[in-house]
Amino acid sequence: MDHTQRERFDRLLENVLDHLPPALHELLERAPLIVEDAASAELLAELGLPDDRDALCGLHSGTPLTERSVLDVPDLPETIHLFREGVLAQAGGWRAGDRAIQAEIRITILHEIGHHFGLEEEDLEALGYD
Repeated sequence: MDHTQRERFDRLLENVLDHLPPALHELLERAPLIVEDAASAELLAELGLPDDRDALCGLHSGTPLTERSVLDVPDLPETIHLFREGVLAQAGGWRAGDRAIQAEIRITILHEIGHHFGLEEEDLEALGYD
């Protein structure tokens, strides 16, 4: 992905973020959104996914709220990753247009926030965030 494409994607991302409810902005302050071009081969292998830069749109790292205890000490800071190339592939590429890409960005962010709240893949699919 070149610099111009990265900037275009990031403008679309900012537009999506601007339209999220305030409560989700508060969550993103506690579980920051990290945007990268693609997941590393090591991460894909760790997740049991094929070594394909388009294989992953996003990832929630951390312990879901439903699995936490007040006695727990967090191992690592909680984060939400967004992978540009995976999102673009899922949206249909640049030819799909800005609206389709923004829709996929939104779905991916909400999907990963759902994981933060303890939702499983089946729950997210039923809600339309798959």
